[in-house]
Amino acid sequence: MICLRYGIGGGRPEKQHAVAQRLGISRSYVSRIEKKALEKLREALEV
Repeated sequence: MICLRYGIGGGRPEKQHAVAQRLGISRSYVSRIEKKALEKLREALEV
């Protein structure tokens, strides 16, 4: 999901509603997953 959203791995970044449609989930659920993933990345990058 994060790869689709941000274009990681060479793809084009997609908007939340496009990712939601592609995965068959709500846009708000995409937003929640994205928020949690970004929090985890921030925590992992703290020294």
